[in-house]
Amino acid sequence: MARLMHGRTSFIIAHRLSTIRDADTILVMRDGDVVEQGNHHDLLAAGGFYADLYNAQFETSIASQG
Repeated sequence: MARLMHGRTSFIIAHRLSTIRDADTILVMRDGDVVEQGNHHDLLAAGGFYADLYNAQFETSIASQG
């Protein structure tokens, strides 16, 4: 996917947060409103809604592997 997006402005809508982890800017929506904005590392460090979603997906992924 990185090859397809190289040199282009791209909008990706995803429920699986690993899909957008490398995006320059992530807009986090909740109930139709943008509630957070930043890159993956900044959003995790902020400990807000994005971090909660990401951690929940990560925990679910580990549980299903075990």
